[in-house]
Amino acid sequence: DCEIDVVAFVLDEDEQVSCDGDFVFYGAPESPDGAVRLLCDGPTEQSVTVDLTVLPPAVRRVAIAAAIDGAAVFGDIGAVQITLAPGSDAPVTAQATLDAATSERTLLLAELYRRGPLWRFRAVGQGYDQGLEDLVRGYGVEVK
Repeated sequence: DCEIDVVAFVLDEDEQVSCDGDFVFYGAPESPDGAVRLLCDGPTEQSVTVDLTVLPPAVRRVAIAAAIDGAAVFGDIGAVQITLAPGSDAPVTAQATLDAATSERTLLLAELYRRGPLWRFRAVGQGYDQGLEDLVRGYGVEVK
Protein backbone atom coordinates (compact mmCIF):
# COMPACT_ATOMS: atom_id res chain seq x y z
CA ASP A 1 0.00 0.00 0.00
CA CYS A 2 2.96 2.32 -0.48
CA GLU A 3 5.60 3.10 -3.06
CA ILE A 4 9.28 2.47 -2.52
CA ASP A 5 11.70 4.44 -4.64
CA VAL A 6 15.25 3.23 -5.24
CA VAL A 7 17.78 6.01 -5.79
CA ALA A 8 21.53 6.29 -6.33
CA PHE A 9 24.12 8.95 -5.56
CA VAL A 10 27.39 9.29 -7.49
CA LEU A 11 29.79 10.65 -4.86
CA ASP A 12 33.23 12.22 -4.67
CA GLU A 13 35.82 11.71 -1.91
CA ASP A 14 33.83 14.06 0.38
CA GLU A 15 30.74 11.86 -0.12
CA GLN A 16 28.97 14.66 -2.01
CA VAL A 17 27.51 14.78 -5.50
CA SER A 18 29.46 16.97 -7.92
CA CYS A 19 26.19 18.20 -9.48
CA ASP A 20 22.47 17.52 -9.02
CA GLY A 21 22.64 15.19 -12.05
CA ASP A 22 24.64 12.77 -9.88
CA PHE A 23 21.41 12.02 -8.01
CA VAL A 24 19.72 9.22 -9.98
CA PHE A 25 16.00 8.66 -9.30
CA TYR A 26 12.69 8.07 -11.10
CA GLY A 27 12.60 11.69 -12.35
CA ALA A 28 16.21 11.59 -13.63
CA PRO A 29 16.95 7.89 -14.21
CA GLU A 30 20.48 8.30 -15.58
CA SER A 31 23.62 10.15 -14.49
CA PRO A 32 24.94 12.75 -16.97
CA ASP A 33 27.69 10.41 -18.23
CA GLY A 34 25.30 7.43 -18.44
CA ALA A 35 27.39 5.39 -16.00
CA VAL A 36 24.61 5.00 -13.40
CA ARG A 37 21.05 4.16 -14.42
CA LEU A 38 17.83 3.30 -12.64
CA LEU A 39 15.75 0.57 -14.27
CA CYS A 40 12.19 -0.17 -13.19
CA ASP A 41 10.64 -3.51 -14.05
CA GLY A 42 7.22 -3.20 -12.49
CA PRO A 43 6.24 -1.92 -9.05
CA THR A 44 8.43 -4.29 -7.00
CA GLU A 45 11.58 -4.66 -9.11
CA GLN A 46 13.99 -1.76 -9.34
CA SER A 47 17.63 -2.03 -10.37
CA VAL A 48 20.60 0.27 -10.44
CA THR A 49 23.18 -0.45 -13.11
CA VAL A 50 26.68 0.96 -12.86
CA ASP A 51 29.26 0.96 -15.65
CA LEU A 52 32.49 1.27 -13.68
CA THR A 53 34.52 1.87 -16.85
CA VAL A 54 32.62 5.11 -17.56
CA LEU A 55 32.72 6.64 -14.06
CA PRO A 56 35.14 9.58 -13.85
CA PRO A 57 38.26 9.09 -11.67
CA ALA A 58 36.92 11.62 -9.13
CA VAL A 59 34.02 9.30 -8.28
CA ARG A 60 34.84 7.38 -5.11
CA ARG A 61 31.48 5.82 -4.25
CA VAL A 62 28.02 5.04 -5.59
CA ALA A 63 25.48 4.88 -2.76
CA ILE A 64 22.17 3.09 -3.39
CA ALA A 65 19.21 3.83 -1.15
CA ALA A 66 15.46 3.29 -0.93
CA ALA A 67 12.77 5.60 0.38
CA ILE A 68 9.13 5.08 1.22
CA ASP A 69 6.66 7.58 -0.16
CA GLY A 70 3.79 8.06 2.27
CA ALA A 71 3.21 7.24 5.92
CA ALA A 72 4.51 3.65 5.94
CA VAL A 73 7.91 2.69 7.37
CA PHE A 74 10.29 -0.10 6.42
CA GLY A 75 9.23 -2.06 9.50
CA ASP A 76 5.83 -2.39 7.83
CA ILE A 77 7.36 -3.70 4.59
CA GLY A 78 9.41 -6.63 5.79
CA ALA A 79 12.65 -7.90 4.32
CA VAL A 80 14.35 -6.08 1.48
CA GLN A 81 16.45 -8.25 -0.85
CA ILE A 82 19.46 -6.80 -2.67
CA THR A 83 21.59 -8.64 -5.21
CA LEU A 84 24.77 -7.93 -7.12
CA ALA A 85 25.54 -9.32 -10.57
CA PRO A 86 28.15 -8.33 -13.16
CA GLY A 87 25.42 -7.93 -15.80
CA SER A 88 21.68 -8.22 -16.25
CA ASP A 89 21.89 -11.82 -17.50
CA ALA A 90 24.80 -12.86 -15.28
CA PRO A 91 24.48 -15.05 -12.19
CA VAL A 92 24.22 -13.30 -8.84
CA THR A 93 27.62 -12.92 -7.17
CA ALA A 94 26.41 -11.49 -3.84
CA GLN A 95 23.10 -11.01 -2.09
CA ALA A 96 21.86 -9.68 1.21
CA THR A 97 18.56 -9.59 3.00
CA LEU A 98 17.94 -6.48 5.08
CA ASP A 99 15.20 -7.25 7.58
CA ALA A 100 15.85 -5.38 10.83
CA ALA A 101 14.09 -2.12 9.96
CA THR A 102 11.55 -0.62 12.31
CA SER A 103 10.61 3.08 12.05
CA GLU A 104 12.89 3.99 9.14
CA ARG A 105 11.55 5.85 6.10
CA THR A 106 14.81 5.69 4.14
CA LEU A 107 17.44 2.94 3.95
CA LEU A 108 20.98 3.11 2.65
CA LEU A 109 20.98 -0.29 0.95
CA ALA A 110 24.45 -0.73 -0.51
CA GLU A 111 27.57 0.97 -1.76
CA LEU A 112 30.04 0.43 -4.55
CA TYR A 113 33.26 2.07 -3.47
CA ARG A 114 36.75 2.52 -4.82
CA ARG A 115 39.59 1.14 -2.74
CA GLY A 116 42.87 1.76 -4.49
CA PRO A 117 42.45 0.70 -8.12
CA LEU A 118 39.61 -1.76 -7.34
CA TRP A 119 35.88 -1.38 -6.85
CA ARG A 120 34.20 -3.17 -3.96
CA PHE A 121 30.60 -3.79 -2.94
CA ARG A 122 29.14 -3.60 0.53
CA ALA A 123 25.59 -4.16 1.76
CA VAL A 124 24.83 -1.45 4.33
CA GLY A 125 21.28 -1.53 5.69
CA GLN A 126 21.56 1.80 7.55
CA GLY A 127 18.14 3.29 8.19
CA TYR A 128 16.94 6.82 8.83
CA ASP A 129 13.61 7.97 10.22
CA GLN A 130 13.68 11.08 8.03
CA GLY A 131 12.35 11.06 4.50
CA LEU A 132 14.23 11.10 1.22
CA GLU A 133 14.57 14.88 1.17
CA ASP A 134 16.90 14.87 4.20
CA LEU A 135 19.04 12.06 2.76
CA VAL A 136 19.32 13.87 -0.58
CA ARG A 137 20.39 17.11 1.10
CA GLY A 138 22.98 15.21 3.14
CA TYR A 139 24.71 14.19 -0.11
CA GLY A 140 24.71 17.79 -1.39
CA VAL A 141 21.74 17.75 -3.76
CA GLU A 142 19.75 20.99 -3.90
CA VAL A 143 16.08 20.31 -3.19
CA LYS A 144 13.53 22.83 -4.48
